[in-house]
Amino acid sequence: MKIQSTTTRTSIRIAINALIAAGALALVSGCHRHDDDHDHAKSSEAKGGGHKHEHTPPHGGTAVVLGDEAFHLEFVRNADAGKLQVYVMDGELEKFIRISEASFDVTAAVGGQPQTLTFKPVASPATGETVGNTSLYEAQADWIGTEAAENFDAVVEAITIKGTQFKAVKFNFPKGNEDDDKHDH
Repeated sequence: MKIQSTTTRTSIRIAINALIAAGALALVSGCHRHDDDHDHAKSSEAKGGGHKHEHTPPHGGTAVVLGDEAFHLEFVRNADAGKLQVYVMDGELEKFIRISEASFDVTAAVGGQPQTLTFKPVASPATGETVGNTSLYEAQADWIGTEAAENFDAVVEAITIKGTQFKAVKFNFPKGNEDDDKHDH
């Protein structure tokens, strides 16, 4: 029987503790994965529904509530690129929801004139999202890069998420519609 030295045992103990710590860190931090199986409409009812609280958009954008907090759209402006991105998310703004919309329109009132933005799907090889199965949409227009895009009223004309169509959803950019008493459905 071979006796290990104290130094060898200490080294093994340190290595095992490091592996345990790394595993615990990976488990706690996790990946921000896209979840297209989440059904907040059912969980909202289970919690009593009709709850009023605020959510923090994960990309620092503008939260737009759909229905009775069934889902959210997060609008993120990139003024330098003249782009507006929309992330389709669950009712808690925690999980991405993949949808199959070919596009959807948002009409914005900019300088007293209606401007229609057509949001198109964005594929992402990193997340496995494809056109027809994505949570990210994008529109581009010159006015998005101007001061006029810092504050405007808008309407999501229609979008379908998990079989539910949401029409004429009004919001303000950058305020959103979280403070509205009633969210259009």
